[in-house]
Amino acid sequence: MALSKKDRRLRIKRRIRKVVVGTSAHPRLTVFRSNNEIYAQIINDETATTLVSASSIQKDIKGAKGTKVEIATLVGKAIAEKALKAGIENIAFDRNGYLYHGRVKAIADGAREGGLKF
Repeated sequence: MALSKKDRRLRIKRRIRKVVVGTSAHPRLTVFRSNNEIYAQIINDETATTLVSASSIQKDIKGAKGTKVEIATLVGKAIAEKALKAGIENIAFDRNGYLYHGRVKAIADGAREGGLKF
């Protein structure tokens, strides 16, 4: 029996998370993608805390016009700006089981443009 789309993504996510771990020196940037919105968090897995977060439902991004990919780029830039204010420069990117394509890639590119290194 074939796996459902969600089960397949979760299986890939578990495989990725064996390798990608966020530490205090090198936190993890994780992405969640819904049909309409996109969310990003920078997480320290040692203390299980979210250090910085950004999403497409924030007031400054919500009013922006454009495609979902363009809005994802804005979210990437927003999280990079917040991370640099918090003193975070180096991160590990966690695509959360999604393909590195489209909106997920746009967040990564926006974060790189904003000054994060990964």
